[in-house]
Amino acid sequence: MPTAMVVCPHSLASTAGLNILSQGGNAIDAAIAVQAALSVVYPHMTGLGGDGFWLGYHARSAQLYGLNGSGRAGAGCDRTLFARLGLDAIPQRGPQAVITVPGGVSAWGEAHQRLGHLPWADLLQPAIALAEQGYPVSASQARWTRVNADHLRAYGGAVNPFLPGGAPPKAGALITNKPLGATLRRLAAAGPQDFYQGEIAATLVTYLSELGGYLTKADFARHTATWVEPISTTYRGYRVCQLPPNTQGFTVLQMLNVLEGFNLHTVGHGTADYYHLLVEATKLAFADRDRWLSDPDFTDIPLAELISKPYGDRRRARLSMAVAQNPSAPTLGGDTAYTAVVDGEGNAVSIIQSLYFDFGAAVVPAELGFPLQNRGALFTLDPDHPNALEPGKRPFHTLMPGLVLTAAGQPYLVLGTMGGEGQPQTQLALLTRMIDFDFDPQTAIDLPRWVWGRTWGEASTQLALESRIATEVQQALAQRGHQVAEAPAWADQMGHAHAIEIRQEGLRGGCDRRSDGAIASL
Repeated sequence: MPTAMVVCPHSLASTAGLNILSQGGNAIDAAIAVQAALSVVYPHMTGLGGDGFWLGYHARSAQLYGLNGSGRAGAGCDRTLFARLGLDAIPQRGPQAVITVPGGVSAWGEAHQRLGHLPWADLLQPAIALAEQGYPVSASQARWTRVNADHLRAYGGAVNPFLPGGAPPKAGALITNKPLGATLRRLAAAGPQDFYQGEIAATLVTYLSELGGYLTKADFARHTATWVEPISTTYRGYRVCQLPPNTQGFTVLQMLNVLEGFNLHTVGHGTADYYHLLVEATKLAFADRDRWLSDPDFTDIPLAELISKPYGDRRRARLSMAVAQNPSAPTLGGDTAYTAVVDGEGNAVSIIQSLYFDFGAAVVPAELGFPLQNRGALFTLDPDHPNALEPGKRPFHTLMPGLVLTAAGQPYLVLGTMGGEGQPQTQLALLTRMIDFDFDPQTAIDLPRWVWGRTWGEASTQLALESRIATEVQQALAQRGHQVAEAPAWADQMGHAHAIEIRQEGLRGGCDRRSDGAIASL
């Protein structure tokens, strides 16, 4: 069985990470190379203009670590700014949506400086080659470019690398991104700080200013990624780890605390009781998330209580196996790219990076070749809400890389997914399938999935079930009060999940066939 592995949503990026491992790099080096490559070949989902979160295990020190690479709102970005414009919500596209500094590149730099092995410049070479020499357009990029063509034309300038010849490329077409190649070359030579204090930062600020944007050189210069202490709970003898707020990672810990009071073997996998139970646990956790989740530097979040076993017991008492709850609709969406890496030394990295919407704000500085995120659109303008916009604040974040340790404290499972509201729900599916039912990673990912609530940013309380779920199960759930909606057999809205299971005899991986990804291993 393999002893080193990379899994991400694009095969060329997985290969880029594997090449770094083959050159003597560690999992941290490979993860950076993968993220850089994804910025080229999966630009609609992730890139230099987005945020990122790292959760990892460092074998030499036997330490778990977390890194928050989300950006903060600019100093001039407050609620009165949008009130003066007559807006009751932050725009989702265009320069006014770019109100938080992209934090992903800062996280790459922090991770490399503390834990990397190979020289920084080496890690960007695979991405540079893809950008300059070209790559075949994935089906996913082709589809999302068609959807966003008008936005990209409006905010991406006359020459846009994602619209070669002025039109969306077809799947399989070979395209290059020379501006992004030049940007990556500059990053390789000048270091990640150039993105925040150098020529790249200056170009970004100038472009945004010309469009009427708000971020300044000072906003970029003051940004830094933050090392954080991971949070966790126990489940069936394992320790399940997540990152603390401003991410929604604590929700899956709450769900597991609720589920631990049930014997899932008795419930049975794939039964109506199984789906009902997991969906109802999700609703309980999301109610707390929507009440509390924000930047902990601005909001006093009772996190220790929310993820405690006694609180899980109290929440479990509110769950009925006979009737579905009917809470308000969550309204989050997002496009994201998740990567799992394990190396031969025992290092494990779980990393997720995103632009939020497909192509983010659709603002693409022509000289730089990458889109800027619209993550700030997640802020609310309601002054009484914990997630209200304030200068210097980080928004509510859906990104949540996962990592599971054995009782002895060794990595057992590296997992995550894209998909906004679906991220904790899909992680819950994988965790119960692998821990409770002993499925291998690929089977756990391949089995039918569901998502309650969000459908690509649209408010909903529907329970979307893939059509592969038996008709009688869907009917039983509808009878309990779930607003059942059948989704395609392999619905993209269920996210792109990936996982690596670490066993004594080697590694087992799983890659979501809904993505364009692949498992690369040594």
